[in-house]
Amino acid sequence: MKRALLISTALGVAFSASQAFAGGLERGGYNIDLLFDPSDYAADASVTYVMPKRELDNVVDVNPANGLGSNGIGGGQSSGVRDTESYFVPRVGFKAGFAEAADCLVQYSQPWGAHSNPGADWVGANSNIETKIDSHSADFTCSYRFAVGPGQFRIIGGGYYQEVEGFKERLVAPVPLLAPGAGSGVGRLDLEGNGWGYRVGAAYEMPEIALRASLVYNSEVDLGDVTGTLDLRQVPGAIDPTNPFLGGVTDVFGTATMPQSVELKVQSGVAPGWLAFGSVKWVDWSVLQTLPFCPTAFSAIPCSSGGPTEATSLELLYQDGWTVSAGVGHKFSETISGAASLTWDRGTSTTLGTQTDTWTVSGGLSYTPSEMVELRFGGALGVLTSGSSIDSDVTYDFGNDFVGALQAGAKIRF
Repeated sequence: MKRALLISTALGVAFSASQAFAGGLERGGYNIDLLFDPSDYAADASVTYVMPKRELDNVVDVNPANGLGSNGIGGGQSSGVRDTESYFVPRVGFKAGFAEAADCLVQYSQPWGAHSNPGADWVGANSNIETKIDSHSADFTCSYRFAVGPGQFRIIGGGYYQEVEGFKERLVAPVPLLAPGAGSGVGRLDLEGNGWGYRVGAAYEMPEIALRASLVYNSEVDLGDVTGTLDLRQVPGAIDPTNPFLGGVTDVFGTATMPQSVELKVQSGVAPGWLAFGSVKWVDWSVLQTLPFCPTAFSAIPCSSGGPTEATSLELLYQDGWTVSAGVGHKFSETISGAASLTWDRGTSTTLGTQTDTWTVSGGLSYTPSEMVELRFGGALGVLTSGSSIDSDVTYDFGNDFVGALQAGAKIRF
């Protein structure tokens, strides 16, 4: 059983490193693998550093009335624009077993996020200067096991509380053309929201051959009233006297829902010292389309896209995401195991955005000097496939780009 456990834990590095840059707003996503650890108690911590390198080319401003480049009147970079930023994905969890058949897991993670930062000196500054989204999730998941045939069946259930926050900056108007020194022309939208979700699932296990098949559903998280501010102090009201939001800060509200998901994972020993594994995941990213935001002063009126009180909006227009992974693990010695996998992630972007299909090869090593301590190291290399984007402000193309990730983790069993 120790042999199966060593290989099984090594594959966790290959799984999570390859899925840390899936579509939509996904970063770490959901991961409850620690719940299946056979120890009575186990603590686990890991961090993944992701390095996407997406560059934009052939940028064309289709709405020059609201500025172009950093000076608002022309110029700016039109090719080789670096759009993405590197980021960390942390995860910390603690698992405890009770009464021989029950297990519970508490965990902190950052499942969602995004960071696009092309800057102000590019042709599409009127579409985006910088957009950043962060999240925090506290999870509680339990399971109950009972014998079925030669193995055991596990019922899984739990919940999570999430907080999501972020901002977007873009060039709203070419102020320097009108009145140099009157403002930068840049507007900023800050938002935050929170909500609860739940998960249910089941698994069947035969530990002697490292067989496990699990199916887990994670519900959507309704963030309720997403609130924040629309800051247009750098855009003088003289540009458009009919626009009451220019030149000031307006409290705004809207609604948003983080997606539901379903994931199937399967692994099994296939030969002495060898393990095969795979997973299929569906995420309902199409729930995020156009997100309108309206002044809180008009909160009695429903906030709708194109409605009479809409102050601004975020255009995402996502389609559902699919992620498919497959790989093998091998036990090299009594203390070292490794795993490698290939992952395909269907891009969630439709007519705008840069999230096309991604292909990733990942691998990891697990070093277990004792039954109580496990150290994991891994990484991934991938290709962000080419495509194009068009919205009401800008169009651009992008080629096949590189993405890489490094991961380290440690587990203590007692």
